[in-house]
Amino acid sequence: MTHPTPPPPRICPACDGFASAAITLGGRDHRGHLRTLTVHCPACHGTGTLHPARTREGARV
Repeated sequence: MTHPTPPPPRICPACDGFASAAITLGGRDHRGHLRTLTVHCPACHGTGTLHPARTREGARV
């Protein structure tokens, strides 16, 4: 008997899998480092994938 394999994770349609981005603020601080902000995709919260929709047990199709 074969074991069922879980389906592959779905890529987030909002960010296409690129869940985090570094945005420069323009300019540098007093030490010479570039100032950046790290932002995450609001749809997948920085994971790049979406959880599959839950199916209700006993639901009729």
